[in-house]
Amino acid sequence: MVLTVSVAARADEELAAAFAHLVPQLSSSSPPPTRDQLAEMIASPATTVFLARSEHGTIVGTLTLVVFRIPTAIRAWIEDVVVDEAARGSGAGEALNRTALDTARKLGLTSRPSREAANRLYQRLGFKRRETNVYRYDLV
Repeated sequence: MVLTVSVAARADEELAAAFAHLVPQLSSSSPPPTRDQLAEMIASPATTVFLARSEHGTIVGTLTLVVFRIPTAIRAWIEDVVVDEAARGSGAGEALNRTALDTARKLGLTSRPSREAANRLYQRLGFKRRETNVYRYDLV
């Protein structure tokens, strides 16, 4: 499968449909973003939404790169990487991550340990595991 990776430029029906198809493959507890929420993500200077497309132009994967400043540095997180089940093993996840890494070179990146396939990919790409205390507090 020939793949191209690009940055989402606008929240149109194609993008909304792609997220409606992909997000349930990533999370059974989170609904896909609405078109307005996608537009907000794309407009934000803190987020870059990357799209992997098949040779036919179909969106087969997505990755969101979040870049933010803290008092001691600029940080970047790769979030919500998902590749369509039918396109897994095609290199889409690796292409998305390599593109995000090129964009965020030399910035700290993390991934949840429970994302086993993603973590194997990150290790293959040269990420080093760090021991941290990361906690989550649900406001809901």
